[in-house]
Amino acid sequence: MSGRRQVTENPLAQDFNMKSLLKFALPTMVTMLFSGLYTIVDTVFVARLVNADALAAMNIVCPVINFIVGLGTMLATGGSAIIARKMGAGEEKRASQDFTLLVCAGAVLGLLISLVGIILIDPMIQGLGASPLLFPYCREYLLVILIFTPASILQVLFQNLIVTAGRPGLGMLLSVGAGAANILLDYIFMVPFQMGIRGSALGTGIGYLIPALVGMYFFKALPSRGEECRSGNRSTLRFRKPKMDFRVLLESCSNGFSEMVSQMATAVTTFFFNMIMLKLSGEGGVAAVTIMIYTEFMLTTLYIGFSMGVAPIISYRYGRGDRQGLKKIVKICISFIVTVSIVMFLLSSLFGAPLVSVFSPKGTPVYDIAQKGFRIFYWGFLFCGMNIFTSAFFTALSNGKVSAVISLLRTFVFLVLFQLTLPGLWGVTGVWLAVPLSELITVFVSIAFLVKNREKYYYL
Repeated sequence: MSGRRQVTENPLAQDFNMKSLLKFALPTMVTMLFSGLYTIVDTVFVARLVNADALAAMNIVCPVINFIVGLGTMLATGGSAIIARKMGAGEEKRASQDFTLLVCAGAVLGLLISLVGIILIDPMIQGLGASPLLFPYCREYLLVILIFTPASILQVLFQNLIVTAGRPGLGMLLSVGAGAANILLDYIFMVPFQMGIRGSALGTGIGYLIPALVGMYFFKALPSRGEECRSGNRSTLRFRKPKMDFRVLLESCSNGFSEMVSQMATAVTTFFFNMIMLKLSGEGGVAAVTIMIYTEFMLTTLYIGFSMGVAPIISYRYGRGDRQGLKKIVKICISFIVTVSIVMFLLSSLFGAPLVSVFSPKGTPVYDIAQKGFRIFYWGFLFCGMNIFTSAFFTALSNGKVSAVISLLRTFVFLVLFQLTLPGLWGVTGVWLAVPLSELITVFVSIAFLVKNREKYYYL
């Protein structure tokens, strides 16, 4: 094989079947599952090694973290679709220029948020509703998180764009390495060093920094053709002098807006869940709904990881005008999502009680509330996979409007509507019904969008 063949061959261009597609997406799926795991471990450390007030403080400032992650994910997913599309169209140089522009924009945005957040940290925490007891914990935790904001946004960008560059395995290693470092540093800072909640934030911040620095090294300046051939690196996505094109930034934000919507909606709906359950079942009810939220987050990371993993392939096929290849990929994806949704539902119905007992011992009031709720809650797993994939699919096709509508309906509009109405009719049962009913109605919307746009994108 000639040197030129080595350079131009792109992992996204291969003829995928079910096995090879899952192999390509698997690292991203593992990445997301591991991210969910170490998020839970982080929370357990604070609850066990500090106190319940510190844990509550983390929830108070969570909307700020959701906002930061949402901005990073919006740039990453929206920009990834643009870059992969241009790579598929053979515009390798322009793809690298747009990539560099997005990284620079993410770094500048992170610095601005960090500076403004630190200056306004006290009124911001007060605005989030922190009590005098929780205020010191909130300030201690949020201050450290704000310092690491640029690294937080860059790590989200690099973890997504490394997949676009055709190296999902490296993205997985980055996430696993950062998560392991986070867990280890949490223990070191909180146990031997006795730094409390500040130690947890510091461990999280350094966990952000690791993939940010590795990403800077991986995407270093574009090497010469001979160097690239000798290195065996088939991706041409590299740092180049960016072309200042605000249309690229605007399209990235517009295209990835649904991911931003999801993060902000999560903050709002979690607040509603807490307030409603506090009224209906007291603190035990809030603890039970927290178990549901973390369980849902852990189980849906599989769908999110798969959708993120296949998105660059979809964008590449679309950019190259490969209609048959796009149809084949979509059929494989839908088959996978439907199969996994059924399996996930059956496993949840069989092992729901043991899963709840991981969070709360059997026989406790919290366990009883959560276990009864899970019998209703897990029905949502039949439908959420299709909704998550369809939203990511339209993002990959650079149709951010449809993606945002699907995401907004399932994570906010229907959910808030049911949160505000069903508990008044059926009490706690109405709370548990809100999520599966939201997913059920949204799946019909998702299918309608897939059917309506099939002739525009030629994927069915």
